[in-house]
Amino acid sequence: MRAISYTQVGPAREVLQAVELPTPRPGPGEVRVRLITSGVNPSDVKTRSGMRSKVLPFPRLVPHSDGAGVIDEIGSGVAPARLGERVWIWNGCWGRADGTAAEFIVLPTAQAVTLPDAVDFAAGACLGIPALTALHAVLMDGGVRGKNVLVPGGAGAVGHYAIQLAKHYGAAKVITTISGPAKADLARAAGADEIINYRTEDVPARIQALCKGVDRVLEVDLSTNIILDHTVLKPEGDIVVYGSSKPDISVPFAPSIIKNIRYRFFMVYHLAPSDRAHAERELGELLRAGRLRHNIAARFPLAETVAAHEAVESGTLLGNVVIDLA
Repeated sequence: MRAISYTQVGPAREVLQAVELPTPRPGPGEVRVRLITSGVNPSDVKTRSGMRSKVLPFPRLVPHSDGAGVIDEIGSGVAPARLGERVWIWNGCWGRADGTAAEFIVLPTAQAVTLPDAVDFAAGACLGIPALTALHAVLMDGGVRGKNVLVPGGAGAVGHYAIQLAKHYGAAKVITTISGPAKADLARAAGADEIINYRTEDVPARIQALCKGVDRVLEVDLSTNIILDHTVLKPEGDIVVYGSSKPDISVPFAPSIIKNIRYRFFMVYHLAPSDRAHAERELGELLRAGRLRHNIAARFPLAETVAAHEAVESGTLLGNVVIDLA
């Protein structure tokens, strides 16, 4: 089968290679998915670049954790009805050597989740990390019903879903920060109640005028925004953290303890089984009802995976990057 792989970390053009690999076969409890799309996320790029570790966990990696396709072979113990099922994938290349940048992937049956017929495969490649991250951030610890929510970076892959989901699950007001008109348009289309340009406006002053503070922040970059988060958060508020541009963060003790601020860190790769099952059920209902907008910024063929990685690294694209394998 055709695949992209790498044996050492480094720049995309230096380490990503197009290869031919044996087509895998499923074992007990596993399914094989003929992949139609593969999602390229910032976490995939960080792993390949060596930002997380200079040492690979396996001698060779096929990158990308997200993807979508059709189950074309099953192992023993898997329900025969799964053959031919349209699915989306989570944790394709997490704790495993073989991700979704290939024509086929074999993985435990639970990691291939039913993709409703009305949802295209490109959208399916955006669910495992962006959509599930946003959904868990919104639902955790009692959810956001009746609360004022701040979504920094509302035009980003996770932020775009987070705005929609916070509105769907009953947030009183969803506020987002952006850096330009095109991003404002995306956030508005997602349903944001208030949009603040952090480059030209005083964010704390605007939030104070709008609602006297927020109850929850869904934070994409805690190292950059931690002071702002403390400033705009109400007492007993939550900072739900799923990302940071720096590995170490200094936490302002006095503002945190005076307001009784709660920090909630999570990584979508490591969701507890009960949390993941809940998120999958909720996401399935939303997809079947057509309640989510999917923002695909760019699509590349498998042979141009290097360009796809560079596009994600550039930070200039507004939305998700998808590889087409069909």
